[in-house]
Amino acid sequence: MSEVALIRCESYENDKVKDAIIKGMNLLGGIGNFVKYEDKILLKPNLLSNAAPEKCVTTHPSVFKAIAEILIEYGVQVSYGDSPGFFSTKNVAKKAGFSDIADKLGLILEDFKEGKEIDYKDGRQNKKFLIAKCILEGKGIISLPKIKTHGSQKLTCCIKNQFGCVPGLLKTQFHVKLPDTYEFAKMLVDLDSLIKPRLYIVDGIQAMEGNGPHGGKPRKINLLLFGTDPIALDATVCRIINIDPRLVPTIKYGEKFGRGVYQENKIKLLGDDINNFKQNDFDIDRSKINPGDKKFLFGFMKNLITPKPVINNSRCKKCGACVDICPVRPKALNWIDNTKTESPVYNYKKCIRCYCCQEFCPHSVITIKKPVLNKILNFGKF
Repeated sequence: MSEVALIRCESYENDKVKDAIIKGMNLLGGIGNFVKYEDKILLKPNLLSNAAPEKCVTTHPSVFKAIAEILIEYGVQVSYGDSPGFFSTKNVAKKAGFSDIADKLGLILEDFKEGKEIDYKDGRQNKKFLIAKCILEGKGIISLPKIKTHGSQKLTCCIKNQFGCVPGLLKTQFHVKLPDTYEFAKMLVDLDSLIKPRLYIVDGIQAMEGNGPHGGKPRKINLLLFGTDPIALDATVCRIINIDPRLVPTIKYGEKFGRGVYQENKIKLLGDDINNFKQNDFDIDRSKINPGDKKFLFGFMKNLITPKPVINNSRCKKCGACVDICPVRPKALNWIDNTKTESPVYNYKKCIRCYCCQEFCPHSVITIKKPVLNKILNFGKF
């Protein structure tokens, strides 16, 4: 039986967040269950990109500050870090409100740029990973994910948060190697299992709905979640935002690979009543996984069925971030000419539907559009 603690927290005021985190950890046996005196702990927030805290793109700095203070008071040596897919960690940490807090508390920003290849014999999909060296230095990991929607995986929360342990643009190589949504999910599960955080503290005080994980809208849920089972946590989040957990590939394969459980009767909820947090109209894609991800669909049929990224040309700033992040060679998204006066244009025959362009567009002008045939095939629900 996996335990998930739910604690109401209605604002990011530091004292309230700190009290909520202490309550959550106490429900799970107390801080001593996760750390010891003089332990070295690395806090792994979601620092996706260069965005202010109120945008809900990153873990809120108040959650980071509160758990850091609690750990320091307990005698733990604390550092932090993440590897954004596009911007530098230092710049993202500053914009997201982490740098000032870290400076005041004397926290080291770990180097996530330098990677080291490691064998993982227990991996089901991936037997080898190149991850940030600091992850391999014997530090315990506490993961601080944010509840957000996601273009391909539907939800980014506990399991997917560890993808930030892969240095920078090396993450895009996984998209090229594993364009299939299911295979990519298996890799994420293997990566989380390799890193195996000691504790997950989920920031759901404000979540992101709609065009996540970067261009969506903030949605108040007033909740922090705690646990050691990432599948149980992600499944509980699904039940709060009204999506069947079986629709999220990382949950499906996480349970299959023995990383946790998603069934309600195998999850013991502690703390506040889950019904007080449910968001039945949360804006998230509840269709079944795209048939276009099946390996037997190619070319013409793939373009008829698989959702595709689309640029809103009237709002496009022509910054080129989407072109830079496209992992395909030659690129599936590029400029018409060198003047760059027109928005970039897609070659959907080359597009692998990784949605990196949508995920990292700094102006949130790229959305995912479903073809009519996809909508017809996805009319059924679990």
